[in-house]
Amino acid sequence: MVKTIGNPFSWAANLVGEASAHAADMTTHLGSESTVAAPEIRRLTTGDLADALRKGLQDFGAMRTDVVFIALIYPIIGLLLAWLAFHRDLMHLVFPVLSGFALVGPFAAIGLYEMSRRKEKTGTAGWGASLQLLASPGLGAIFVLGLFHIAVFAVWLSVADLIYSTTLGPQPPASLGAFLSDLTGTPAGWTMMILGVLTGAAFAALVLATSVVSFPLLLDRDTGIPVAITTSFRVARENPVVIGLWGVIVAGSLALGSLPALLGLIVVMPVLGHATWHLYRRAVV
Repeated sequence: MVKTIGNPFSWAANLVGEASAHAADMTTHLGSESTVAAPEIRRLTTGDLADALRKGLQDFGAMRTDVVFIALIYPIIGLLLAWLAFHRDLMHLVFPVLSGFALVGPFAAIGLYEMSRRKEKTGTAGWGASLQLLASPGLGAIFVLGLFHIAVFAVWLSVADLIYSTTLGPQPPASLGAFLSDLTGTPAGWTMMILGVLTGAAFAALVLATSVVSFPLLLDRDTGIPVAITTSFRVARENPVVIGLWGVIVAGSLALGSLPALLGLIVVMPVLGHATWHLYRRAVV
């Protein structure tokens, strides 16, 4: 019988739809009025990336006990997703699931932005600082933008499944060994890898352009989703080389953080989260 994407990702789309309906009650303050002025942005250099990463490491060092506690959720969720893929005849989606951290990471790191923001203002911050975002007037907008990223993640999984079905599928892999053998030892397998990498890069570029400063901006200022996304696109457009390099750094760090058994994400996710806040502060006046 031909496998379909109906389990567990069809309900993912339904979940996003239901959550969007509930989000309507939370978005009375999206700040989408046309009177909101677009923030001024700066030209970035590779030195700004180095500075953002350095400050991200400093924040991690200053708050590492609290941050490690929070960040434990990332490898746990990753392992659960991998388990789900292995136990639902979706073995071929293990890599797309794990690489999806780059798509949902900007939303998942919102608490880390708040910790860095509080530390910047007061000089100190801890785990409790991340909860202050619940009082943010932009919480509804942050939630809706987060739903968009979750939806992109769900679409990416569907596209990855389609790529597999048209190359090595449609039947699920017989075993992990057989799948790896077909992946690396057949023309169809190489086609799947090339198409998967190129498509995944396109999804990652979309998310990078819409999120490089949007979530920190919504947290920091009363702008709303349209201005936040537009500002993020402007930063990426005006600084294509630097933002592209940032994307490579994020992707490479997440790949390294996935080893061993995703435990590296305990360090990588907080550092990238804090660094993203400081990159926002360098990019937006």
